[in-house]
Amino acid sequence: MFTPSIIAKLKYRLTQIPSEPGVYLLKDAENVIIYVGKAAQLRKRLSSYISEKRQTDAKLNALQQRIHDFEIILVGSEKEALVLESNLIKKHRPRYNVVLKDDKRYPCLRVNTRHPYPRLNIVRKIKKDGTLYFGPYTSAGAVRKTLKIVNKTFKLRKCSDREFRQRTRPCLHYQMKQCLAPCCKEVPKKVYGAIIEEVVLFLNGRTPDLVKQIRSEMNLQAQKQQFERAAELRDKLFAIEKTLEKQRSVSTDMKDRDVIGLWTDSGNVMITMLYVRGGFLLGKRQFPFESVWDPKSEIMSGFMRQFYEHAHRIPPEILVSHSPDDVGIIKSVLAQNRGAGVNVHEPQRGEKRRLVQMALENAEMGLSEWQEANALNMALLQGLKLRLKMDRLPQRIECFDNSHLYGSHAVSAMVVFEMAQPRKSAYRTYRLGSPVMQDDYAAMAEVLGRRYGPKDKRDPLPDLLVVDGGKGQLNIAAEIITELGLKGLFDIVGIAKKDEKKGESRDKIYQQGRVNAVGFGRHLEELFLLQRIRDEAHRFAIRFHRKRRGRGGLRSILDDIPGVGPKRKALLLKYFGGIESIRSADVDLLAALRGMDRRVAQVVKDRLAKEP
Repeated sequence: MFTPSIIAKLKYRLTQIPSEPGVYLLKDAENVIIYVGKAAQLRKRLSSYISEKRQTDAKLNALQQRIHDFEIILVGSEKEALVLESNLIKKHRPRYNVVLKDDKRYPCLRVNTRHPYPRLNIVRKIKKDGTLYFGPYTSAGAVRKTLKIVNKTFKLRKCSDREFRQRTRPCLHYQMKQCLAPCCKEVPKKVYGAIIEEVVLFLNGRTPDLVKQIRSEMNLQAQKQQFERAAELRDKLFAIEKTLEKQRSVSTDMKDRDVIGLWTDSGNVMITMLYVRGGFLLGKRQFPFESVWDPKSEIMSGFMRQFYEHAHRIPPEILVSHSPDDVGIIKSVLAQNRGAGVNVHEPQRGEKRRLVQMALENAEMGLSEWQEANALNMALLQGLKLRLKMDRLPQRIECFDNSHLYGSHAVSAMVVFEMAQPRKSAYRTYRLGSPVMQDDYAAMAEVLGRRYGPKDKRDPLPDLLVVDGGKGQLNIAAEIITELGLKGLFDIVGIAKKDEKKGESRDKIYQQGRVNAVGFGRHLEELFLLQRIRDEAHRFAIRFHRKRRGRGGLRSILDDIPGVGPKRKALLLKYFGGIESIRSADVDLLAALRGMDRRVAQVVKDRLAKEP
């Protein structure tokens, strides 16, 4: 609870607060923002937090244990306060707010409608660039499966924009009658546009409408005795109907809507979102939150504001299990983002209530599974703490691995596991300038120095650092951490691969001060966790190395010539076919190319003459 000095300071500050709408930020003893809220009357709302009486509300009790100061921002209206609160929660990610994870990690399908012949590709970041996005999908496997169905059913181009520009003959997809080959053949934009419209209907969940449209066109072509075209439409119809059979019809009114169910248990929250399009259930997503003590109406309000803030598609109706606070303002904001009215409704009976009940059942089951998984992860970390004789629970584990090809394109990668699960947003890659093959110490010193050296960027520190290698790499890492002044702030272990020639059956874990490897006995789950983290670091490092090496392989001597950018480079290589042909060409021929001039042509000629 509050100390007398803190409550006296807060009560005095409270007398200076106006009774106007605004946003407040509660801070702890270290001046860290722990909660962001909004209020129509700031003084009245803040006074509920500053009280010496013990509160029955779990959230107020938790906050009162930690509040040391607060900050306010005055705004003109409750709607402005709502928007500002969402922005501040996203920026500061306070501990006691409902904070939605970044949506970039969920894959979507994108159709670049600005291109005359668009293709369908997978992206993980939605931009306001005027193109069409579909999703997000629950997993990479789901989005790849959908892309495979579309590519097999509709004759869209599959090649990248670069391949589309450079291709001179149709690819295999054209031979298999899965593409119209607009890269090489004259395909009317109207014909290709009709295919895009069908794809949009399919991805928007309008499969029944698409089936009717294709069946009508098939019958029309049959009446015209265009039997080959009618047969193509028949095959497409069968493929789409097969997909439709797998979709589950959940409503009879055939409308688009999102259904949100919220389930709580002991401060943990699971929110389930069901996507219903055209009366069919297309998928669901689940969002777990822990240590949230707000009323369900506030939780629903915070979730909806964050989720729909940058949503590329908002349905006309959203069904909720608990009506959000400030539902009128939320409707107004959603309607503004959608460009049309949005109905947010908590149904009490009928078919719509059945949909909400379905979302609640999924949320209850999802929360139970999530809590069970968390309990298993906690037991796993407790076991690892015991085996390694650590003073703290290894909640955050960081692991580094290097990758290179005979010393070239040397890189290092860091992976992060929190509560025994990968946190991919915290992964980092490093380009190394050290000669990896000759000097392991220099390479490790560089990457550990870059990660833990800058005092303003080293937080959060790990509870456990894992290095790939045996005692030698472990000692190097420990020496570097000591030089950085971080000795004793976290534990360090080295993981060495088993030596089958010596009859070893398991990888070995080494710690400082221990001659022999750590013994895990029958408790192999902890060892498997460290192996999994090491393997993930290895995978991530190799992936970055291959990416960097691939980029290096695409470079040529033209990249280092002043005045020659990507366009001129592509022009020269396309016209001459290679560096040797460019080198043998005279200045007049180089300058005559469209997009070149004599000055740049002379520079190219002089530079290539000097190079072997």
